[in-house]
Amino acid sequence: MNRYLLTGCCFAAALRVSAQQGPVLTASDYAHAESFLSYNTEPLIDHGPVRPNWLPGDRFWFRDLNAKGSEFILVDPVKKTISGVFDQGKLAAALSTATGKSYSGFMLPFQTFSYSADNKAIIFRADGKLWKCDLQSYQVSPDTGKMSEAVAGFAAGRRVRGNQGTEIASPDGKKIAFLRDYNLWVRDAATKKETQLTTDGIKDFGYATDNAGWKMGDGPILLWSPDSKKIATFKQDQRDVSDMYLVTTNVGKPTLKAWKYPLPGDKNIATIQRVIIDADNAKVINIQVPPDAHRATLSDDIASSGTFDDVNWSDDATQLAFVSTSRDHKDEKFRIADANSGAVREIFEETVPTQYESGWGTINWKYLQKTNEIIWFSERDNWGHLYLYDALTGKLKNQVTKGNFVVTSLVKVDEKNRVLYFMADGKEAENPYFSQLYKIGFDGKHLSCLTPEDGNHEITLSPSKNYFVDNFSKPDVPPVTVFRDMNGKLLVNVEKTNISRLQAAGWKPATPITLKAHDGTTDIYGLMFSPANLDPNKKYPIIDYIYPGPQGGSVGSWSFAASRGDNQALAELGFIVVAIEGTSNPLRSKSFHDMSYGNMAENTLPDQIAGIRQLAQKYSYMDTTRVGIWGHSGGGFATAAAMFRYPDFFKVGISESGNHDNRNYEDDWGERYDGLAANSNYDAQANENYAKNLKGKLMLAHGLMDNNVPPQNTLLVVEALEKANKDYDLVIFPNSAHGYGGFSPYMMRRRWDYFVKNLAGGETPKEYEIKIKPDPRNSK
Repeated sequence: MNRYLLTGCCFAAALRVSAQQGPVLTASDYAHAESFLSYNTEPLIDHGPVRPNWLPGDRFWFRDLNAKGSEFILVDPVKKTISGVFDQGKLAAALSTATGKSYSGFMLPFQTFSYSADNKAIIFRADGKLWKCDLQSYQVSPDTGKMSEAVAGFAAGRRVRGNQGTEIASPDGKKIAFLRDYNLWVRDAATKKETQLTTDGIKDFGYATDNAGWKMGDGPILLWSPDSKKIATFKQDQRDVSDMYLVTTNVGKPTLKAWKYPLPGDKNIATIQRVIIDADNAKVINIQVPPDAHRATLSDDIASSGTFDDVNWSDDATQLAFVSTSRDHKDEKFRIADANSGAVREIFEETVPTQYESGWGTINWKYLQKTNEIIWFSERDNWGHLYLYDALTGKLKNQVTKGNFVVTSLVKVDEKNRVLYFMADGKEAENPYFSQLYKIGFDGKHLSCLTPEDGNHEITLSPSKNYFVDNFSKPDVPPVTVFRDMNGKLLVNVEKTNISRLQAAGWKPATPITLKAHDGTTDIYGLMFSPANLDPNKKYPIIDYIYPGPQGGSVGSWSFAASRGDNQALAELGFIVVAIEGTSNPLRSKSFHDMSYGNMAENTLPDQIAGIRQLAQKYSYMDTTRVGIWGHSGGGFATAAAMFRYPDFFKVGISESGNHDNRNYEDDWGERYDGLAANSNYDAQANENYAKNLKGKLMLAHGLMDNNVPPQNTLLVVEALEKANKDYDLVIFPNSAHGYGGFSPYMMRRRWDYFVKNLAGGETPKEYEIKIKPDPRNSK
C-alpha cells in the first residue's frame, strides 16, 4: 500500500503557511502528490475493466488484476460460465522447475499467451524465451515450434511487425503485403516467396506510403478484398510538396531531418492516385478519377482508423466503394469503382458550409452490395445521424436515426434482418457524453437501447458479432463488466471493479460539474479536482487544464479513471483543478461543434472563464484572483492565447508544445477547422501577434525534434515576447518529439514548481524527482 496516500493529516501539517508567504512544500508533500499519479493508484485497483482475448465459439479470456496479483479468466457465453483458464499454481511450479527461478501462481511472468494448434497446450514468453505448457500434464518445456512473436500474434487482415516492418495479411492469411523501395510486394505465407506487385514507385511518389505531414511509418496503407485476390490502395504524390526541417542536438555537426510537411495555404499538398492491384497477376488497375487530396472523412489522416479509410469492398470483390474528401473537408463524393476496369460511377455528393465528419474513432458509412444500398452519416439536421441511400440512383431513401443525440460509431450492420447497431452519445438525459449501444431498423423504427445502465459504456463485439462485452462506468463510479447478446440480454456478470484499497489509502474521485457556457444558456460539462484534505475555510488558487480541440476536449474519456494525468496530484499541492469541455468541442450538435469554426484562437476560453466564475460562486474556497492555466499541443496554443487575450483573468500559464500559429502547423488540421488560408484570417489567430499583452507569468516548453508541431511555433512566440520586452520562462527538450518521452516526469515536476511558486506564492523542494514505476502485478 502506498504510504504517501495515508498521510492526509501529516500532509496538512506539512503545508506550512506563514502570514508573509504561501505554502512551503517539502519533498514529502511532493511524494504525497505523486502518490495520486496513475502508476501509484492503478496498483490499488482490483478487477478493472475487462479486455477480451477472443477464442473460437465466442469464448474469451482476460487477465484479471487483483490484490493477490493476476489471474487468467475464461468466459463461455454458451455455458454462461466463468472459470480459470489453467491451473496457475501448477504452471508456476513447473515453470520454476524448468527455469530454475521461483514463480508463484498469482505472479506469473507473462501477461499474454496463445494456444497450440491442438489447443492442448499454451505458449508464452518468460525469462526471454518461448515456453510451452501441456495443460494435461503441466509439463513446461522450451517451445520448439519456432513461432516468432510476429507469427504468434498474427491475424489475417491485421498489421503485424515483422522483418520487413509493418505488414498486412490477406483475409485468408495466405499472403502478406509489405513495402520495399516505394513499391508494394506480397509474400506467400507458406513458401516465403516474394512477388513485386508494382514497379514504378519512387521516392515521394510511391505506393501505399504512410508519409504525409507529421504521421509517418514504414507500413503500407491498403485494404485487401474479401477474396484475398485484390488490394485497394493508392500512389501518393508529394513530389512538389514543401519540406519541413529539424536538426538534432549532439556533439559534432547536427543531423538534418527533412520530410514532406505541407502547410495551410501551400499550393501543393500530398495527393493520392487511387488504384486496385490484382495480387495474383501483379496488375495495377487505375481508378478513373482525378487525384484526391490526402484527406479522410474521419479525421486529418487517411489511415487514422488503423487501415485505409473511406474504402469498402463489395462482398464479391467486383466493386470498390470509396469517398473522396476535398482539401477543405467541405465536400464529400461517394463513388463506386469497377474493380476490373477502374471505371467509376458517381453516386452522390454532400457539401457542408464548415467541415464534414463521418464519426469519431470509426467511419460510419457502409456500402451494401446485396441490396444496392448505402448507410451514410450526416449532420444535416444539426445532429450526427444515419441515412439510407439507394446505391443505384444516389437518392435518399430515408433517415434512419433522429433526435437530439449523436451517433458516434456504427458497430454492426445486420443486412439479413435489416438492423443497425450503433453507439450514440446524449440519448439519455444524465450526461450528453455518455455512450450507449442501440439497435434500430433500416426504416428508422424499433429503436432499442441494449445497455440500459447509467454511465459511459465501452463495448467489444465478439468475432461472430453475436455477443458483446460491456464495460460501463462514470468518472466517479468504477466499472462493471457484463456479457450480453445482441438483444441486450444479460448472459454473464463478468466483473465488478473494487476500489476499496484505493479509497482506504485516501483517494477520492473527481467531481463531475455542469455549467453554462459563455452564452449563459448552453450546458457544458467537466470535472473538478480538489485536495483530499480540503479546508472549505481556505482560499485555493485555481488551475484550468485545457485541451480545446476542436477534434477533442479537456476531459477525454468519460469512463472511470483513478488518475487523469496530474490533475489530482496538482490539487494535492493546494489547488482546485478544473477540466471543462467548452463549446466547439465534438460529440454534441453540429452547431455546438462549429461555434468557433474559422477562429480556433477562441480556444473555448470564454467558456472556461464563465465556468470558473460559476464554480467560484458555488464554492467560496475558489480564489478567482489566482487562476492558472496549462495545456499541451492544442492546449499549449490555448494557454498562450489565454495569457495574451485575457491577461487580467489568467495569471500563470504553462504552454507545452503549442501550435501557436496554424500557418506553421500541418495543412489538413488547420484547413479543416479554420478553412483554406485564402478564406480565413490565420494571422489574426496567431499567438505571437498578441504576446505584447502578457502581464502574468508564462512558461513555454517544446521539443526541438517535434515533427508534429514544429518548434518554430513556440520560437515565434519567444521572439515576439523579446521584441515586447516581456519576461518569460522557457524549457527546451533538445532531442525530444511532441510528447517529451522520458523527459515527461521532468516537465511535470517543473509544472508543479511553476504553479506552486507563481500561483500559490509558495516554496518548493529543490529538484524533486518523479520516478515512474510499473504496477508490480505486471512486472516480469
